[in-house]
Amino acid sequence: MEIVAIVGSLRKESYNLKIAKFIKDRYKDKLNIEILIPDLPIFNEDIEKDPPVEVIDFKEKIKNAEGVLIVSPEYNHSIPGGLKNALDWCSRGDRVLAKKPVFIVGASNGNVGTARSQMDLRTVLNSPGLNAFVLPSNLVLIPNVQTLFNEKDEFVDERTIKYLDKVVDNFIDWRMKMS
Repeated sequence: MEIVAIVGSLRKESYNLKIAKFIKDRYKDKLNIEILIPDLPIFNEDIEKDPPVEVIDFKEKIKNAEGVLIVSPEYNHSIPGGLKNALDWCSRGDRVLAKKPVFIVGASNGNVGTARSQMDLRTVLNSPGLNAFVLPSNLVLIPNVQTLFNEKDEFVDERTIKYLDKVVDNFIDWRMKMS
């Protein structure tokens, strides 16, 4: 199954990017994942009919994917600005996320994981402009992520890995039933 993973952090050493790479590698026999980091110009209605090439490329990759994984931190109790901006671009014109199956994973340095931002993200993805189909339940909230990597910078939290195994299988089954 062809999947794009949108990472909500632009930071080079982002834990969420590391988690996306872990997911890409661990489930390579089930999912072919292309990781996207949406460093896009700020959405502007003045240019939406003639968007920059990076926006066109970003949206085209989503359009051609069979599903979307969003791996994102929580900034100030909500969605990071870069991710929200990317979603705003996707909500206009060809609306590439409409009826697209999506599942969400989020990691943070705090004790709550990304519960608040995931609630906001689900609301945004459900908006009329996006109308994405988000995998129900199956919340993957990874708290205190900085403690879950070994000295080789490998993600090693067995509890989360077992849960991810289940969620990925749930997503694949759910996606197949949508076909």
